[in-house]
Amino acid sequence: MRVSVIIPTLNASSEIDALLNAIAAQTLSPDEIIVIDSESDDETVSLAKSHPKTRVMEIKRTDFDHGGARDIAFRASIGDVVLFLTQDAVIQNITYIEHIVKATLQDGVACAYGRQVARLDAPLYERYIREFNYPASSFTRSADDIDRLGIKAFFFSDVCSAYRRNSYLAVDGFDHPLTTNEDMLIAAKFLQAGFRIAYCSEAVVLHSHSYTWKQEYARNFLIGKVLFQYRDRFFGVKAGKEGIRLVAYVLCQLLRRGALWNCIKFCYLCTAKLAGNRNGYRAGAS
Repeated sequence: MRVSVIIPTLNASSEIDALLNAIAAQTLSPDEIIVIDSESDDETVSLAKSHPKTRVMEIKRTDFDHGGARDIAFRASIGDVVLFLTQDAVIQNITYIEHIVKATLQDGVACAYGRQVARLDAPLYERYIREFNYPASSFTRSADDIDRLGIKAFFFSDVCSAYRRNSYLAVDGFDHPLTTNEDMLIAAKFLQAGFRIAYCSEAVVLHSHSYTWKQEYARNFLIGKVLFQYRDRFFGVKAGKEGIRLVAYVLCQLLRRGALWNCIKFCYLCTAKLAGNRNGYRAGAS
């Protein structure tokens, strides 16, 4: 069995060296690493090329989209299992690849995603968001879980993920062009095709963001447009209930800590997310 790792990059010189070193230290060594770079202005390409097993594919920045670039790299890879990592993911254990590959090879499973833990300098609310979305126990889910889980049944993240090659090709890979959410959309494809999705809590990366109100609005505007465009793929499931559960969980944890400023900021950002998502959905319909 061959294993490939794919990392899309743009100006990743401050991150790529450490990420490739972490991959080199793994108990299960990949057969190849593909860095697909979108015309970086820094030393990303030269740093990547200095690492063994690493092949750099270069595309124009204007040609990048989240589904298309990943699909190009996937089809150029040799892996029976193909892993994706983002440039800002920080691998936390030397058994990361071993665990996520094992999760992907379970019967009926097409893909797996790992656990994301917030960075130490992340806002407190960001830590609880990660805690809600990425629990400490592993599981698998199928189309039978959609009624119970709602939109959460399609939750998936290419920040740290792995795909079985034959399953990926069976559903014709990522949709493209896509501005966002290629991972959630292919997860829906897999469930529709009768595959299972695995969550691997033992495969851990540090990954979090500290978005501004404008950034949250813009990001969720794009998500809203994509959700409208592909609305039929999600069995008519809406995101509202799951969003309320997340907000309630995070606020409860923050209030227990007496973190009132974090509560205020979190609510402010949630307003931006909701406004962006709804306006994006409406824009997609117009």
